[in-house]
Amino acid sequence: MKDGVKTTATQAETDPLSGSVIGAAIEVHKALGPGLLESAYQAALEAELEFQSIPFRSQVSLPLEYRGRQLDCAYRLDLIVADRLVVEIKAIESLQPIHDAQLLTYLRLTGLHTGLLLNFNTPYLRNGIKRISL
Repeated sequence: MKDGVKTTATQAETDPLSGSVIGAAIEVHKALGPGLLESAYQAALEAELEFQSIPFRSQVSLPLEYRGRQLDCAYRLDLIVADRLVVEIKAIESLQPIHDAQLLTYLRLTGLHTGLLLNFNTPYLRNGIKRISL
């Protein structure tokens, strides 16, 4: 744990919802492999979540307030699953610390405590999964 933030590769055994989403993402990665655009993986993951009857909201607008003023910054969360889990989808060479910071910011702004970074541009999806909890 660092500064109150826990990061692990999966922890499916302690968080069934994260485990279910990771399982759905693995199915998508098995079918599509690496090399596609983020939007393709998001559409496929949404289809898989629907197939597995896992509730989610897609492209959720995230308001930002500064000094009591609502700012129109157009932040959009890729997915919020079961109103408990933020999922940020990537299709990049490798996850970087800025991606952790992005997800942490989303967690703080939403008041949710757990998030997943899923990078589909890896030969094995297990190498592109990062779970962060506050």
